[in-house]
Amino acid sequence: MVSRVIPVKTFDLVIFGGTGDLARRKILPGLYRRYIAGQIPEGSRIIGAARADLNDEGFRALATQAIEEFIPAKARDAATVARFVEHMHYVSVDATGTGGWKELAKLVRKDVVQAFYFSVAPALFGALAERLHSNKIANEQSRIVVEKPFGRDLESAQALNATLAEHFDESQIYRIDHYLGKETVQNLMAVRFANILFEPLWNGRHVDHVQITVAEIVGVGGRGAYYDKSGAMRDMVQNHMMQLLCLIAMEAPYKFDPDAVRDEKLKVIRALEPVKPEEIVRGQYRANRDGKSYVEDSENPASLTESYIAMKVHVANWRWAGTPFYLRTGKKLRARTSEIAVVFKEVPHSIFGDSEAWHENVLAIRLQPNEGMTLSVMIKEPGPGGMRLTEVPLDMSFADALGDSGADIPDAYERLIMDVIRGNQTLFMRGDEVEAAWAWTDPIIDGWEARGDRPKPYDPGSSGPEDALMLLHRDGRRWRELKE
Repeated sequence: MVSRVIPVKTFDLVIFGGTGDLARRKILPGLYRRYIAGQIPEGSRIIGAARADLNDEGFRALATQAIEEFIPAKARDAATVARFVEHMHYVSVDATGTGGWKELAKLVRKDVVQAFYFSVAPALFGALAERLHSNKIANEQSRIVVEKPFGRDLESAQALNATLAEHFDESQIYRIDHYLGKETVQNLMAVRFANILFEPLWNGRHVDHVQITVAEIVGVGGRGAYYDKSGAMRDMVQNHMMQLLCLIAMEAPYKFDPDAVRDEKLKVIRALEPVKPEEIVRGQYRANRDGKSYVEDSENPASLTESYIAMKVHVANWRWAGTPFYLRTGKKLRARTSEIAVVFKEVPHSIFGDSEAWHENVLAIRLQPNEGMTLSVMIKEPGPGGMRLTEVPLDMSFADALGDSGADIPDAYERLIMDVIRGNQTLFMRGDEVEAAWAWTDPIIDGWEARGDRPKPYDPGSSGPEDALMLLHRDGRRWRELKE
């Protein structure tokens, strides 16, 4: 198998919030993995910038500790880690003041690729953007990476986009959604647009429905105060699940080009129909002997925030007319799994008569755990005694199918950061995409707040509220079982 890796130019990557949790868990370990893969050229620099009073050696020690904690021992060695952290520097910077900016300006070079990762609260984005320009650090070729949340409603998203646009062109802004960096998500595009056998079936004439599930076994825990201001709709549906829906429903772009791909995703978002109140189920986990309830975790006894949401969504275009998309996501559920299931219609006439073993064909795309794809098909059960049908999976686990290259799948952040350095925006959200998603989301949230709807309680370790089962049962369908 021949692969083509686009080379990376020498760069300076400044990580604002370089001592924070995201940097420690994802960014720094991810950069180390790209270093041992040979994708960080010698001469490149990783510059931490935060309020903490550190120097270069302190930041290198922090990075070494993060690598030891989040990279398996078999994938690292002390000598390589030591060489990697030599690429690191640190500047103590006050995001809203003047401290440290002159020192940062002296450190960042003008003749290499410049990237600035805003791993900080969105409230600081504007201050960072303004100071990068007022101190003449950034230029017309610089790139900035911003983390979600991209606002909490349409108005705040528009304000955030306007703030960034004061200092950076849209082509310089990389809005990162780590779901789009997952190997399986990108393989979804490859399966759809690089294989002729699916395209004739990829429409409402042959697809009965689509299920998109993102289930977690953990509660909100220490994020309770933050999560209580967002809930499952804002935290998952408006961004991660919206992107998965777009990749399933979009038309083929004219080429694999950043704006061509994002143009097609935008068309899907704008084609989403309003969701009726009876097509939404919101839930909130209650306490059991193994843990606290949501209201205890959030420390808000009166909270009406949902830790679970399921909904029925329609895409109003010719391809998907009449085909429902069922979305569900929640905390403290039975299993940790992220999956897209494309459920095809039954054959129009069975020549084998009635069979209890009969099932629809399902293309299941697993995002986590055990990334891969499964296509279920009906075959004859082996042995004599007549034509007995049974369902079998055509299973492709990346780790099994691709050998060593499949077993060592890069983390989403690794791929996305290197795409920033390469200047490839395909897997990043555009400003109008974000605003269109909020324009669809806001009326749904406003509706249940105006009605005073209360989330339905559900037991930790279950598949969610009973009402969510009825959402599909009314249509003669059922949710796929939640399992690892």
